[in-house]
Amino acid sequence: MLNELHIENIAVIERADIRFAPGMNVMTGETGAGKSIVIDAIGAVLGGRVSRELVRHGAEKALVTASFDLAGAEDWLRENEIDAEDELVLQRRIAADGKSSCRVCGVPVTAAQLKELGTHLVDVHGQNDGRLLMDERLHLGYLDRFGSYHTELDRYAAEYTAYRRLHREIEALQMDEIEKARLSDSLRYQIAELERAQLKEGEKAEAEARLELLRNSEKLTESIGEAYRSLYGGDDNAVTMAQNAAYFAQRAAAIASELEGAAKAIGDAAFILTDAAEQLRDFQESLDFSPEEFDRLESRMSLFHKLERKYGKEIDELPDYLDECKRKLEDIDSADEKLNQLNKQLSEQKARCLSAGKALSDMRRATAEDLQRRIISELRDLSMPSVRFAVEFQPLPGETGFDASGIDELRFVMSANAGEELGRISKIASGGELSRIMLAMKNVFAEHDPVETMIFDEIDTGVSGIAAQRVGEKLFSVSAGKQVLCVTHLPQIAAMADSHFVIAKQERNGRTYTEVTALSREGRRQELARLYGGDHVTETTLAGAEEQLSAAEQYKASLAAKHLTEANK
Repeated sequence: MLNELHIENIAVIERADIRFAPGMNVMTGETGAGKSIVIDAIGAVLGGRVSRELVRHGAEKALVTASFDLAGAEDWLRENEIDAEDELVLQRRIAADGKSSCRVCGVPVTAAQLKELGTHLVDVHGQNDGRLLMDERLHLGYLDRFGSYHTELDRYAAEYTAYRRLHREIEALQMDEIEKARLSDSLRYQIAELERAQLKEGEKAEAEARLELLRNSEKLTESIGEAYRSLYGGDDNAVTMAQNAAYFAQRAAAIASELEGAAKAIGDAAFILTDAAEQLRDFQESLDFSPEEFDRLESRMSLFHKLERKYGKEIDELPDYLDECKRKLEDIDSADEKLNQLNKQLSEQKARCLSAGKALSDMRRATAEDLQRRIISELRDLSMPSVRFAVEFQPLPGETGFDASGIDELRFVMSANAGEELGRISKIASGGELSRIMLAMKNVFAEHDPVETMIFDEIDTGVSGIAAQRVGEKLFSVSAGKQVLCVTHLPQIAAMADSHFVIAKQERNGRTYTEVTALSREGRRQELARLYGGDHVTETTLAGAEEQLSAAEQYKASLAAKHLTEANK
């Protein structure tokens, strides 16, 4: 439930704080006073699209903050790792350049995240939603929303996904013979080239290291020779001197025991120097530098660079690419056999799709009968006593007889008046009838929808008289289980409110300001009189307003008593 809405610098609203209540909340005001701006502000804080035009002229930024009950948002908060204590606080800040930032309970989120959260909190019925009923492509979605056949929907979706996957595999294999020959020749050439190269993992790194050695062979040989001569060459080499030092140190240690450590260290050093000299000698003897090896390695490295440029891969990746080319060539060579297998599987999967589609269609047809009864009942409550409403099914055209939605093509048809044939809603329904049909559907769908708050922005379009009275009663009926926010111009609807806000526009110092005010009962009487008679409020219009309010209060009391009686049965 939406508890509070704080607005700063949104269009002509400099600042407004609105505290909504449970039940039915109504907003009224002159055309252009800013009623829709409040709805726009709610849309913004629920992640809707915003622009710099929404920011009040001259202001650096606009801000909308809304607080909700936590009910309905627990899973989303958990998935997004956001902690909330007693309430859910949403905030949208919009800069003068149109950029915006969003927060949930103080945590920054994206507009997409905010929009996703908003779908769990509020259902908005805009002024033009009734017109959506004329788009027959949406009718199947309305029926599925009402139905309770998620298992059948999921099963069909899985079967159709499998069918499409097989279909894509077949399309990938179905190439013409010229294209097949071209690709086959290309793969054979690449395979032959890479096999001739006889690439080995790590070979390039080894070749680079060996080439570096060959390039510096003269310096290396000279350095090793000098090092060996210093250690082992001549009479005064390092090894001989260390051995002599070790001999005399041991003699000294035999006399002075405290020199045993030094004697041992010198002896160890002599052994280490001897070992190092032998390593230098062995390495020097192993050196085999030849111009032929250098040329061979240079040629090999040139091949590596050529292959890397040609295939756009590192040399160590090319063996895997070779295997991939072989698999592709094998697939092409065996394409006909594989194509036959896939076509067989596709035929079997098509049968499974049709079976799952038939089960889904049966559930839809049973649900359609229930929806028809419910919609007709609701519409009769909305002053359409002779209405007939039906869901018309037809097989889906096309080669397969099914698509992503199933095997059904359906549309809603109706007759608004006695004696008339059922026909397309787009051809028969007036604007007021469209509004009432959509309201009836909203009321029916609300029973299955966990969203706690419903917003109706000028649901009264094209409605007047007794029909307006019935729409008001129906909205109040919806508000028994949901919080309802309603923008209206009709006193019959406004009279049914539990909380009534008037939105008024004023001019001060050459600027326009819109204010939102919660009305007392007397204020409501004055506002209803204005809705009846405009600015010319008279005793007659006030009396009519009082009568409307009293009738609404009596209707609410009788409805409450009826519900209490039913609850006690």
